[in-house]
Amino acid sequence: MKKLVSVVLALMMLLTMFSFASAEDAAEVIKQAEGMTLEELFKKAIEESNGKRFDAVGNSSRGKSVLPLFVEALQKIDPNYTLDYEGGWQQPKENKIFDQLTEDINGANHVMSMTLIQDGNQIQSKMLDTGLLLNFVPKDWKEAEGVAKENNENPLALQTLNKVFMFNNLGEKTYKNMWDFVREGEAPLFMGTNSEPVGKNFLYMMTNEKYATIAKEAYEAWDGKNAEDDALIEDMKLDAADLGLTGANVEYGLAWVYLWCEKYNEQTDDGPICNTLVTTSAKDQCGLLVYSKLRSVEETAEASVNNITVAAYQDDYVGIGGFAYKHYLMLTKSSPLPWTSCALIAFMTTTADGFYAWGKDMGGYAPVPACMQDHSKDGYVDGVDTYPAKNDRGYDWWLNEGKLVVEDPAYCASVSGKMSPWLDGITNNK
Repeated sequence: MKKLVSVVLALMMLLTMFSFASAEDAAEVIKQAEGMTLEELFKKAIEESNGKRFDAVGNSSRGKSVLPLFVEALQKIDPNYTLDYEGGWQQPKENKIFDQLTEDINGANHVMSMTLIQDGNQIQSKMLDTGLLLNFVPKDWKEAEGVAKENNENPLALQTLNKVFMFNNLGEKTYKNMWDFVREGEAPLFMGTNSEPVGKNFLYMMTNEKYATIAKEAYEAWDGKNAEDDALIEDMKLDAADLGLTGANVEYGLAWVYLWCEKYNEQTDDGPICNTLVTTSAKDQCGLLVYSKLRSVEETAEASVNNITVAAYQDDYVGIGGFAYKHYLMLTKSSPLPWTSCALIAFMTTTADGFYAWGKDMGGYAPVPACMQDHSKDGYVDGVDTYPAKNDRGYDWWLNEGKLVVEDPAYCASVSGKMSPWLDGITNNK
């Protein structure tokens, strides 16, 4: 009996060691890979994955289109290299990516090698703080000319996307200030905060002192404020204290968030929001939506990009122009193919071909400028500036002049515990 118990215990120890081997390997691979060039990573990937199956999971379906380009790049080194990736790029629905990753990493059979993932709040609390996902920053990325490292390095961002304030310009209303979108009578079109968590992260970030200060400055310049608004801001000091929020101007950001949640008209997707706003029947309507949706507008007698105005593109606009969220790239700690994952991440983040699937459209910005395409004249037709709203002013403009509210995973995770039910209480009772 004692011998049997000893054998069982030994087997259990071996299984435990085996289950954690890939985790240790992935972490060790990252340490080595961060000192290698892209070509060196390509060679390691060829050694590791030639003829094997590669699986990944991502919030963006465009990931599957980069895999054949990646294989072509490796075949320039080894013409005989093959990779089985058909059906290997999965895109879970309804924010189930976190559950899928957790089950795969903690399970007995590890399938997913890496992920492209969004929602900084859950990434921080469920994936980074737990060590389930591992961050990898390529050497070529760190050494690239003009790379935007702030808020893009930990975790590593593939791209920054923007959602911006727009309004139908065929009516009589004007929107020259961020507070105009929450004034009495407004019902801005917006995806629900629980159906798309990055929208909730935006509202969390509005309580950060940087953005709360912008809200205060815009409020002081707003000609639409009244005694009720003043009273609300004063009341928000108490709410801020209850929520554990600090900062000299936090009540301004919190008041704007309160009014926004109270007024927005919940929609299921940004596509329908865009299709509504560009119509002739949408006079005096406004919304907060993905900027790149304008690329898909079909010009008709009833709908045109020229029927909307991007609020921040007005010279006299005051306040935030929208918010930015990111797609992050990381390895699973149990990655079956860590070298190949590192090589693919480096390819996606440091080369124009690797980023092409995302860079081909306006409104998505890579930290490495060399990966980007110029969309400053996307509204031109035959050399004529026909649709000015589609002329993307670029990453630097949107972060500085456009004053985008940028997602910070650590900050969102630190305030979400108390703020999430507070936000839900407003939206559920309106």
